[in-house]
Amino acid sequence: MTALGCLSILELMSNERLTTEQYQKYIDAFVPADLDAKKWAKAAKAAGMKYAVLTAKHHDGYCLFDSKLTDYKLGNKIGGRDVVREFLDAFRAEGIKVGLYYSIIDWHHPDYPNVGNHPQRDDKEYGKRNFKWDNYLKYMHGQVDELTKNYGKLDIMWFDYSFDDYSGDKWKAKELVAMVRKNQPDIILDNRLEVHHGTSSQQREMSMLGDFETPEQGVLDAPLMDKYGNPIPWETCLTINSVWGYSEFDNNWKTPELIVHTLVNCVSKNGNLLLNVGPNANGVIPEESLEILNEVGKWMTLNSQSIYGCGGATLAKPEWGRYTQKGNTLYAHWLYPNLGDINAKGVDSDKVKGIYMLYSGAELPFQKTWWGNLEKGNLFINTGSRPQKPVDYDTVLKIEMK
Repeated sequence: MTALGCLSILELMSNERLTTEQYQKYIDAFVPADLDAKKWAKAAKAAGMKYAVLTAKHHDGYCLFDSKLTDYKLGNKIGGRDVVREFLDAFRAEGIKVGLYYSIIDWHHPDYPNVGNHPQRDDKEYGKRNFKWDNYLKYMHGQVDELTKNYGKLDIMWFDYSFDDYSGDKWKAKELVAMVRKNQPDIILDNRLEVHHGTSSQQREMSMLGDFETPEQGVLDAPLMDKYGNPIPWETCLTINSVWGYSEFDNNWKTPELIVHTLVNCVSKNGNLLLNVGPNANGVIPEESLEILNEVGKWMTLNSQSIYGCGGATLAKPEWGRYTQKGNTLYAHWLYPNLGDINAKGVDSDKVKGIYMLYSGAELPFQKTWWGNLEKGNLFINTGSRPQKPVDYDTVLKIEMK
């Protein structure tokens, strides 16, 4: 689980068809002088995050890093600070893997045409400009080269995004990936140099241009498989409220319970969760976000063993929750109200070494039958007489198999 910081004003720029000149007042208002990357990193670690991705440049073309290829960058306004470097240094210091988001489209660059969701997409006069595509590619590749050469080891590069005919070879994606992997041999890449929102096709097949798929604002119904039946790594990206980044008027906060359930849902299907946290224009993470992350962190402190290094189990989803698994250990995530014993149907009771409450280590009794139920494959676990789960959001039962 991780954090992704974005500028939500982008939606306004695109939807309202703002020109670069009209958009400038929002750039001028964005002065994150109060940004404290160390506080961000500590909050992320406390929430149980293992990797974090920061937006280095979004669709508007405004750079948060110290690019030598443009003056359209943040450091010019806050005393030359490079917040990308500050972020990477702070998160590495907390033992958190780091990555950068980089938009391969750029509404500010003079040689990027008014295609796709460009704010001037309907401006016929703008479209008559002489766009020199090779000049834009040289610029875009040059910035990626800066990011992958000048900021130390990066664990993830999160490119966004392809659309229509602007995909793959249009970006000179093979050359771009070769350069990135030369600069960062161990890096992991998303697949949006080829596709948008990570859905390559019904006949899925990962190429050398990406290592994982990226569904957005939702969780898949089942683990992703390629056309040969092999599992495909995936990660869903999800906002903590409604919009990407920050909005003063967006108070549709997802509850800690929903975040925990979504995380478990992803892991139970062999996926990861990328959770967006949007700081405000001053560089401060909203208190509501921090409160949600703090609650998620409390749950992770007790139950991270059922998340880290785990994947899905082959068992059918039970009515009371979900399963995750690591080696010979099953984790039964008791998510929903349940009357009576928990039935871990399909678990072979003859192969069970022991069952425990994960949060306390207390051993739990289990049996094949309960109230005369003699169906095969039952495994009834006695969790006590309490009407509510002992751990908020999700109580995890650890099932050790022989």
